[in-house]
Amino acid sequence: MKNRYMSLVEESVTKSDLPGYDVGDTVDIHQRILEGQKERVQVFSGTLIARKGAKGREMITVRRIVQGEGVERVFPVNSPKIAKIEVKRTGKTRRAKLYYLRDRVGKATRLREREEKAEPSENGTGKQKE
Repeated sequence: MKNRYMSLVEESVTKSDLPGYDVGDTVDIHQRILEGQKERVQVFSGTLIARKGAKGREMITVRRIVQGEGVERVFPVNSPKIAKIEVKRTGKTRRAKLYYLRDRVGKATRLREREEKAEPSENGTGKQKE
């Protein structure tokens, strides 16, 4: 059983304005960076290859290619340094961790676009009633 005080603390730090994202999505992470007295926002774009943790402890791993070299960063989702997360493209995957993308180069790293689920019609099938 989880400690009730820990769950209260986690609920207080969990962000509520996060978009729905999943492994395989291409995301932009807007991160606040402090340089001296000035604060600016830097964007890290890439493919979300892993999620771990829950609620206040959730971490995501984002991978991108920079000058032919793979770069991965792990972001705490509920950190105050994360300004926002944007989902640019959704990817269809069949696994929870996409570590196999580390061994792939170029077009082999592409993921298929996730299709939106069709709303079931009144008669219970996916077809329209005529």
